Amino acid sequence: MFRFFRSTENQQLIARLVRESFREHKVGYAFAILSMLVVAGTTAASAYMLREITNEFVVYKRVDQVNFIALATAAIFILKGFAGFIQAYFMSRVGNAIIADRQRKIYDRILAQGIEFYHSTSSSELITRMTNNAQAARNVLDLVVTSYVRDLVTLVSLLALMVWQQPGLSIICFAVGPIAVYGVNRILKRVRKIAKQEFRSLGQIVHVMQETAIGVRVVKSFNLEGAMRKRMYKAVSDVESRANNIATLEAATSPVMETLAGLAIAGAVFVSGFLVLQGGQMPGNIMAFIAALLLAYEPAKRLARVRISLETGIVGVRMMFQLADRPLTLAEKPDAKPLRPGPGEIRFEDVTFAYPESAPVFEGFNLTLQAGKMTALVGPSGSGKSTILNLIMRMYDPQSGKVLFDGQDISFATLDSVRKKIAYVSQDTFLFAGTIMHNIRLGREDATDAEVIAAAKAANAHDFISATAKGYETEVGENGSLLSGGQRQRISIARAMLRDAEILLLDEATSALDAESEALFRDALQQLTVGRTTIVIAHRLSTVHQADTIVVLEKGRMVESGAHRTLLKQGGLYQKLYEYQLMP
Repeated sequence: MFRFFRSTENQQLIARLVRESFREHKVGYAFAILSMLVVAGTTAASAYMLREITNEFVVYKRVDQVNFIALATAAIFILKGFAGFIQAYFMSRVGNAIIADRQRKIYDRILAQGIEFYHSTSSSELITRMTNNAQAARNVLDLVVTSYVRDLVTLVSLLALMVWQQPGLSIICFAVGPIAVYGVNRILKRVRKIAKQEFRSLGQIVHVMQETAIGVRVVKSFNLEGAMRKRMYKAVSDVESRANNIATLEAATSPVMETLAGLAIAGAVFVSGFLVLQGGQMPGNIMAFIAALLLAYEPAKRLARVRISLETGIVGVRMMFQLADRPLTLAEKPDAKPLRPGPGEIRFEDVTFAYPESAPVFEGFNLTLQAGKMTALVGPSGSGKSTILNLIMRMYDPQSGKVLFDGQDISFATLDSVRKKIAYVSQDTFLFAGTIMHNIRLGREDATDAEVIAAAKAANAHDFISATAKGYETEVGENGSLLSGGQRQRISIARAMLRDAEILLLDEATSALDAESEALFRDALQQLTVGRTTIVIAHRLSTVHQADTIVVLEKGRMVESGAHRTLLKQGGLYQKLYEYQLMP
């Protein structure tokens, strides 16, 4: 075990985990450790009592000591039982608290990350780290505490008793220790690699399960059940195989320890016979020695195997701290301040921006979006329309240049104040598990039921909601799976309307609506956008006629700007896009 801790990286990980956890749960650990010390002491005391029982009853035959020895023996085991209960109680409570604390911290760190982090990290990996890594932290702490306190102190107490009773015999027994350490070290080298592979395979199981649930329509329609089953079976088999390998290696310590312990005990019994029968040794001393030797076997075996268990758990702890220490892809400035109120003008000043490992989307880009007006962004795919929305919402920061709200650089503002100014409706409609009422109210959590219903009416969602059996208390299912695409989008629009923010961003917000619903939505939009800065992305140009300004983008540049009729007369890119959509 000690060689494991001499590894600099492992030592630092364990020290950090212990330091953070003990600081938060020092009271619970104090009770647990105190109870472990009592368990260790009473274990050694029980071995010592055999010396008294044997000498008093067999050698001295003092009957008057019976009551005292019986009471003392009972007291030792009663105390040990209560101490064991207290130890288990506090270790369980502290362990559960550690899992909860770690999961909260992991989730907070994940939430604090920018969009770039989510694009580079799979959701299956995040789920695995959220669940398995937090459990691994608890397991490692439990092993460290029980090994260093209960098992180590118990072993030292029993070894001290053995040396006190029979120093010569103790030396014979201690000779097997180095052999046991060597055998465990050989096993440990194989565990590290297998443990890392097992964590990866667990993530693969989650990944395949997610794809099955999210893409079930594609799986069914393309008859992909066989392919998905094959992938899942392989991932499950990999986890099973690696778990079996680790279990085999852990079990391999048992024959090593059993053989060495058997030889040590047999040697001790053989020598003890001569010492008692021919050497005049007190039988009680020999009994105490053998009892201590037998009792020392279990903690010694656990200490020998704890290194393998720690090596398995430390993989999860390392992954947990890697996530906790990963720099934020988007963070507030230390001196960030809330945005001041303003009419809602948005301005891009000499903005240069590129996604990670991609060519620049904008280079020296300038654009002003007028306060209280509706601006439509149109252009071919890849022209930068969605990137403009991402920069406005500060999902990313530009590499150079500024994005200004009413003259204020949003990179120096608090994220909360930026996001509170914005309501957003995406073409990729997402609904949370819960009711329709819950999903709309997420736009503004303090909204009344009447305000929620008014927003639903404005988004042309009230009629279909009222037609359901439970109305606004209807469950939407996972990501709105119990609703149609159009219904999901209208709920998303209602959520944005309820937010009543200064800036409204609509990214293909009507893509899932039929012609009638889209016409009703345009009527509602006229009321919603009065005095509000609205930016609309729409591939169907019929939805942007009412925009005050239409900005035409191509390859990260603004090539045209103006009202619908004006742009049609210019005969540029906008007219071509418009005519393409009119072609049969």
